[in-house]
Amino acid sequence: MMTVERTGLIAAPLDVVWAVLADFAAISGWAPNVDHSCLMSEQTEGVGMVRRIQTDRSTILETVEHWEPGVTVSYRITGLPPVIKSVTNTWRIGASGDSTMVRLTTDIDTGPKPPQQVIAKAVGRRLAAASEQMITGLTEHLEQGANP
Repeated sequence: MMTVERTGLIAAPLDVVWAVLADFAAISGWAPNVDHSCLMSEQTEGVGMVRRIQTDRSTILETVEHWEPGVTVSYRITGLPPVIKSVTNTWRIGASGDSTMVRLTTDIDTGPKPPQQVIAKAVGRRLAAASEQMITGLTEHLEQGANP
């Protein structure tokens, strides 16, 4: 298992940041690396909600596994190459004065063998860059007054 983590400080109140993260289907509105997104479940919040995203030529599903309003949302990513056993993204937010600290943690499992660990490191670098893009996109979306 490999874990990568990225953080950011957003000049917006926690409830505003949470409202954007909780609008699970709308990630394409603020994440520059997501071309299209939509809900695939009738459920519109909480554990079990599923969204489909398209980025470049890849289409993946993200299923919410943990949902704590105003604190965290965690989702399993499926539809990745078969050498990747599992990937989970977890957003955690917390108040920091008038701003909000965001932390995006990605857990990657490609298996325990050394060649699998090499793959995990390469995937980790790519997903870390994607995390940075998402945090930057979220920050710019909220700080430029596009609040929900």
